[in-house]
Amino acid sequence: VQQIDRVVEVVEETIKGHSVRLLGQKKDNGKRLGGARLDLPKIRKNPLIEIISINTGCLNACTYCKTKHARGDLASYPIEELVDRAKQSFQEGVCEIWLTSEDTGAYGRDIGTDLPTLLWKLVEAIPEGAMLRLGMTNPPYIFEHLEEMARILNHPRVYAFLHIPVQSASDSVLMDMKREYCVADFKRVVDFLKEKVPGITIATDIICGFPGETDEDFQETVKLVEQYKFPSLFINQFYPRPGTPAAKMHQVPAAVKKQRTKDLSQLFHSYNPYDHKVGERQRVLVTEESFDSNYYVAHNPFYEQVLVPKDPVLMGKMVEVNIYEAGKHFMKGQPVSDARVYAASITRPLAKGEVSGLTEEFRHAPRNGTKWKAHPSAEIPVKTPFIPWMALHLPWHQEGSGLKILSVSLALLAVLVMVYYGGMETEL
Repeated sequence: VQQIDRVVEVVEETIKGHSVRLLGQKKDNGKRLGGARLDLPKIRKNPLIEIISINTGCLNACTYCKTKHARGDLASYPIEELVDRAKQSFQEGVCEIWLTSEDTGAYGRDIGTDLPTLLWKLVEAIPEGAMLRLGMTNPPYIFEHLEEMARILNHPRVYAFLHIPVQSASDSVLMDMKREYCVADFKRVVDFLKEKVPGITIATDIICGFPGETDEDFQETVKLVEQYKFPSLFINQFYPRPGTPAAKMHQVPAAVKKQRTKDLSQLFHSYNPYDHKVGERQRVLVTEESFDSNYYVAHNPFYEQVLVPKDPVLMGKMVEVNIYEAGKHFMKGQPVSDARVYAASITRPLAKGEVSGLTEEFRHAPRNGTKWKAHPSAEIPVKTPFIPWMALHLPWHQEGSGLKILSVSLALLAVLVMVYYGGMETEL
């Protein structure tokens, strides 16, 4: 996973019949780097949303998790690179940025900075009508930044949303997990943020049936959910990952794990977190289409999902709506006729499938097989026209292509398997 940005090189060498193994860590002057460069060309799944990894690896060594094995110790990207990537994204029509990593709260501890410093720099780059969403942070790495984080989460261009996994409300289970906090620590973080950031959405994770979890331990977790009624709760039935310390512990019977998962799921679905918001007027940012294709999906300042009519004028815009219906995971809103519609950028978003980060020379390359050299800012060896729809003249366009197709397929499969198993996380 440290070498994922060299996939093109691997495929090309595999086509030539060579076996390639890139298993080393990237280093600069002996210091471990944070993985693939941020300025590499990419295709966004949603042209309106930019996902930026701020660091890789982890400081923890949780007994159930493979992240440490797959990605190693913490390695943070420099603030300047992250801000530059955000600015470039807005120039390409993006209106929402997600920060992601194995643990956003640990950002910067390896390079002499911290998460609030990064966030204030990013906030300066966010235009009106655009929003920033923070990723998952474990409790130990946010204690010393609670005051600053509350101020940031209150900023009008930052979603008042934070994902803080608790995993269990039993201190003994947390100790066996090596989570490096107790339940009181988690409650202190949540209570402080709920007081200082009115309306904040706190999402959390829970593992049911961790080795050694007793009925009393599980009931403590049930009480925690009953107390906070988390609007977003990720419930995971424990699965022992090979090679982890937890896989060698005494396992809870499968039937018990299954029943605890079912009981907690029933509790979660017993309350409706949004009923009291019917009748409110909310500001929402529209970014995608719903799964059933009947609505557009927007999010209010607390990153709560609001379904709005499928009016193409609204896509990528921030608009005010009246909430007229609420469900378990969503609200429905009707745009207010007299409300101002904000556009984050006058730039047209990239078309779906269009490559981000390319120069105009590459973006408008002809399709006639003309040779091109890589532009320094792109830094990729393109041997044929590199165009948004990726219509490259590849070897399988020629006769006798069966073996080459198989070679490329196997190479890509190997990369995907590596990424899948290397990137699997218990924390979502």
